[in-house]
Amino acid sequence: MLPLLVIVALLSFGSALVLPWRVSLLPAAHVHLALAMGAMPLIFGAMLHFIPVLTRSGAPAKVLAFLPLAALGAGGMAVYAFVRGDLLSPWLHAAAGLGLVAASFLAAWEMKRGRAMLGDPHPCLHWYVAALACLALALLAVAAMPLWPAERLALKRFHLHLNLLGFIGLTALGTVQVLLPTAAGRFDPKAALRLRRGLPWALAGVVLTAAGAAWWPPLAWLGLASWAGALFPLGRDWLVVYRKELFAWHGAVPSLGLAVLGFGLALAAGAVSSAGAAHLFVLGFLFPLATGAAGQLLPLWLRPGRQTEWHEGVRARLTRWAGARGLLFLAAGLVVLCGGREGFLFAVAGLLHFAVAAAGAVANRACTQ
Repeated sequence: MLPLLVIVALLSFGSALVLPWRVSLLPAAHVHLALAMGAMPLIFGAMLHFIPVLTRSGAPAKVLAFLPLAALGAGGMAVYAFVRGDLLSPWLHAAAGLGLVAASFLAAWEMKRGRAMLGDPHPCLHWYVAALACLALALLAVAAMPLWPAERLALKRFHLHLNLLGFIGLTALGTVQVLLPTAAGRFDPKAALRLRRGLPWALAGVVLTAAGAAWWPPLAWLGLASWAGALFPLGRDWLVVYRKELFAWHGAVPSLGLAVLGFGLALAAGAVSSAGAAHLFVLGFLFPLATGAAGQLLPLWLRPGRQTEWHEGVRARLTRWAGARGLLFLAAGLVVLCGGREGFLFAVAGLLHFAVAAAGAVANRACTQ
C-alpha cells in the first residue's frame, strides 16, 4: 500500500506542475491534484505506519487500509469537480463527506491506540490528532459554503489554511522530529519535550492564521508569532545536534531540514502574497519533505522486517544528492514566489530525479523477490 501511495503522490505532484502549462483549468484543480490526491492519502498511510511505533503496539488491522484509499477517492472527486469547473458540484460535497468519514475513523483509531497502551503515548501522536481535527474542520467549512454563500471566499481561505498549515503542517512537523533523528542515526534528547511544548503554539498558530486569512487579518499576524514559538526551538536544537548532517549533500536529513526551512519561509511570505506563499509551501516545503521522508522510509515499506544491507543500499541511492534536490525545490518555490514560472521547471527536475531513483528501488525489489 505505502509504495503505491508514494507513486500516486509523485504522479499527482508532477501532474499538478505540468498541467498548467498544457491545459487551462481552475487553479483549484491543480492545488487539489497535489494536495488532496497526492499528499492526503500518503499522509493517511504514513500515520498508519507511525502510530503503532508511537504507541508501541501491533500493526493496524488490514481493513484500515481502506482509509488511505478513501482519502484518495475523496481527492479524486474534488479534482473531478474542479476540472469540470463546477464550484457548486455535488462531487465537492461528496468528497468532503468521504474525507470527513475517513479522517474521523483514523482519529478514533489513533486515540484508541493511545488509550490502550501502558504509559503515555509519544507526544507526536497528539500532533496527529490535532492535524486530523484541522482536516475535519476544513472539510466542514466546505459543507458550510452553500449554507453561507456570502462567506464563501472567507470559508475557502479558512479551508485552505487549515489544510496547509493544520493537516499537512502539523503532521509534517510532528513526524520530522521523530524521523530526522532516525535518519541521522543519533538521538535527539529534546524531541519529546519540544513536541509537548510546541503543539499549543503550533495549533494556536494554525487557528489564528486561518481565521485571520478568512475574516480579520490582524489575527494572522498573531498566528505567525505563535508559530515562531514552535519553529524557533526546533531550528535551534537541530543546529546544535545535527549541524553536520543538515549541511550535507546526501542523506534524508538535509532534505527534511530544508523542508522545515521552507515551511518557515512560506509562513513569512504569507504576510505578503498568499498565492505566492501557497506555491512556496508546496514546492519549498511539501516536495523536499515528501521526497526526503520517502527516501528514508521507502526501503522499509518495500521490504518490511529486519534491516539489511539491501535496505541501506537502496536508501543511499534514494537519498543521494537529496540535499541538492532539496535546495532545488526551495529555489523553485522562491522563484515562483517572485513571479518566475521557470521555478516550476526546477521542481519538475527535482521530482524526476527522485522518481528515477524510486523506480529503480521498486524494480530492484521486484527482481529480488
